[in-house]
Amino acid sequence: MTIRISIAIIAHDEEATAARALDSAAWADEVIFVDCGSTDKTAIIAAARPKVRLFSRENSLAVHVNKQFAADRASGDWIFILDADEEITEELRREIPTAIASGQGINAYEMPRRNFYFGHWLRHGGKYPDTQLRLFKKGKARFLPLPVHEKLEVDGVTGRLSAPLNHYPYRSVQDIPRKLGFYAEALSESYIKSGKDPLFIFSRPFSRFISAYLLKLGFLDGAAGFKTALTDFFVIFVSILRFREKTGRDLR
Repeated sequence: MTIRISIAIIAHDEEATAARALDSAAWADEVIFVDCGSTDKTAIIAAARPKVRLFSRENSLAVHVNKQFAADRASGDWIFILDADEEITEELRREIPTAIASGQGINAYEMPRRNFYFGHWLRHGGKYPDTQLRLFKKGKARFLPLPVHEKLEVDGVTGRLSAPLNHYPYRSVQDIPRKLGFYAEALSESYIKSGKDPLFIFSRPFSRFISAYLLKLGFLDGAAGFKTALTDFFVIFVSILRFREKTGRDLR
């Protein structure tokens, strides 16, 4: 029996990266593409692909909602969740069919992810192997209702693939403010819902920078490692400013 594979993608204003993601997904039996309120040519690019089933949804800070919507519409025996700024490498494409055909009773697979920041593939600072769980048997995993860093909950055994998934988080320096604003807003909402002590929240940008740049050896990635750690610092810092605006809390 032939095992069918679906790839599910959601995207918002990703016309500069959607083609690369779609090219890397062209081998699948179908591609579920959910355009989340894009104002650019993202949907047009997706619609031109022969295997794409295109859907439209409103954009949401609760990313897991639209990702689950995409997964639920997949008809394949296995589903791969791919972000619009990611790329399935040729090595990963070859490894996936072999793994799912092995019949080892595994219901999901995680894999390493490589991150491309400021012109370099990072090896440190928590950016590699940056393990991601993206491939699962239909009906055997669902997204947990988390406001940021959406996570799949698997029913059964999880295996591991060795080939990497590529991630290009920023198209250019000019793209940083757009994504910074989205993630900062989502993080601020998560802080409010968590009920954590404000002192813990206000210390997060500094502890995150120290962890990524020093403890996780981000400095070994040179200037790119420093700029990446600094960018992550600002994402969390801006999220705290939004937290203060919404709650009126400060350190006094």
